[in-house]
Amino acid sequence: MQLQQQRLSAGSSGCAGRRLAAPAVRRASSRARTMPVVEARKVAVLGAAGGIGQPLSLLLKMNKLVTELALYDIANVKGVAADLSHCNTPVKVTAYTGDAELEGALKGAELVVIPAGVPRKPGMTRDDLFNINAGIVKGLVSAAAKHCPNAIIEIISNPVNSTVPIASEVLKAAGVYNPKRLLGVTTLDVVRANTFVSEARGLDLKDVDVPVVGGHAGITILPLLSQATPSVTFSDAEREAMTKRIQEAGTEVVEAKAGAGSATLSMAYAAARMAESTLLGLAGEPSVFECAFVDSQAVPGSPFFASKVQLGPEGVSQVLGLGTLNDFEKAALDAMLPELKAQIQKGIDFARK
Repeated sequence: MQLQQQRLSAGSSGCAGRRLAAPAVRRASSRARTMPVVEARKVAVLGAAGGIGQPLSLLLKMNKLVTELALYDIANVKGVAADLSHCNTPVKVTAYTGDAELEGALKGAELVVIPAGVPRKPGMTRDDLFNINAGIVKGLVSAAAKHCPNAIIEIISNPVNSTVPIASEVLKAAGVYNPKRLLGVTTLDVVRANTFVSEARGLDLKDVDVPVVGGHAGITILPLLSQATPSVTFSDAEREAMTKRIQEAGTEVVEAKAGAGSATLSMAYAAARMAESTLLGLAGEPSVFECAFVDSQAVPGSPFFASKVQLGPEGVSQVLGLGTLNDFEKAALDAMLPELKAQIQKGIDFARK
């Protein structure tokens, strides 16, 4: 992976649930959806030669909503672009290497997806990633603010609880901040929750939908099992174990790879789902919902929070509330808020230095 040089390349189901603050409209299934006719859509992937960037770029090359796929990294991106260009889909693939070519990657982009950074390794927490990835995100978002100020920016680079606030401060300083157009990609938490719950209860995966709220690290990840569709029941011990597994699923992958990487393939899948939903929203597709870490008033005192959002032509068209939580979820929310707020503030302080 390129980014041992401490520069670039780190590592959905919809999240509609029951008893939400707004009508629980489920994300339209692919079978029910008609593919809208759209104008040219340029998508830029920053960190495209990394462990997440490569499979993510492949999935986007297969997306009919994308017209041009601009791949950026500090090295080896031309090889990735050449490889992808041989796939017989009509998406045009272009390659950009290094700071001097970053403007070309961003110019005209409507969606910028940032998986840039270094991945987690065994024993490394998301906080350990901060000093490296925070600087990478700050630099890339600064460039996006200059060269594609109206683009939707989706942050994958961990720790998301801090990197999204960094991006917001950078955009504010540049005078182009639009909270509707900045999202932290937490879709992977929903993908994992859906998978684990369907396996535990023997359900058809396509029918399972578990909203996941809060943040994107450890105890800040809060699956709302009480709002799962279809309705499922867990004993206290089962609920606690399931919640802990969803929260620690990233570590499960890091340890299984034994130093060879982190959750790259599942993260690429989740990011591609989020990108597709965003592009559908831009195209005017109604009733597109995902969970994302956004500028939010869902929880008093937390300026950013992951919850269900509706996507539309302007990006995030609506941030939905948490709905009715059970006693376990209320306690978990109260327990995680101090840590989530501290991680958000850490990002804000870094950006303001």
